[in-house]
Amino acid sequence: MSGRAGTRAIRASVAGAVQGVGFREATRRRAVALGVQGWVRNAEDGTVALHAEGSPLALDELIAFLHEGPRGASVAQVDVREVAVEGHEQFAMRGVSAGSFLVREHAARARHFDLRLEVAGAMRSWAVPKGPSLDPSVKRLAVEVADHELDAGTLEGASGGGAAIVWDRGPYEQGGRVPWPQALERGHAVFVLHGQKLRGGFALQRTRPGPKAQWLLLKRRDQHARDGYDVVAEQPASVLSGCTLEQVLAGADPN
Repeated sequence: MSGRAGTRAIRASVAGAVQGVGFREATRRRAVALGVQGWVRNAEDGTVALHAEGSPLALDELIAFLHEGPRGASVAQVDVREVAVEGHEQFAMRGVSAGSFLVREHAARARHFDLRLEVAGAMRSWAVPKGPSLDPSVKRLAVEVADHELDAGTLEGASGGGAAIVWDRGPYEQGGRVPWPQALERGHAVFVLHGQKLRGGFALQRTRPGPKAQWLLLKRRDQHARDGYDVVAEQPASVLSGCTLEQVLAGADPN
């Protein structure tokens, strides 16, 4: 299939001794040199997966490289299929952490959750009143708030009539077709969380720009999606202390 005039798109899976030998980075360098857009990542089954978009000649050269691989790799099989052009604007390695994410449950003037993503040396932050969801049919309001420092907000406990717990945290990957932080500036950002409670693909979609911009936080449909499951209600405890917000408010020692 093709999208833009003269553009072809493929998905490829490379099997063999292809992980841990620099295959992803070598593929990224070759794709950039050829003017190809898309992504490459190490798959859970031990293969290297690839989506590539470009001219037919450039893709033929990239496929030839996949059959050969970099020094140290041993390619056993390359499966290639034609797919629709998605419109990527870069060629990126996926499966590489973009930094950390943090979700705090916070009781202050109003009870809410804080979602923070490490971006460009700061924690980009959103207040999510009802908390995140693993159900792809659920859309959660997320109000953008001021950035935080990287080491801010990791403590939990009661203070000044309020309280906070670290509800989830872990590394995350930037995803999507547009490089970060441009994706956030454009108002649609895709990312993959690797937390204890939140895993898999998520998206932030801006619905109202301006100060305290409003976004929707969405779970993407993947193997970690859980239809009808309320992760906030089912898993209320801190990933640090094991205390719930109610216990902290009641005076329990979270540490």
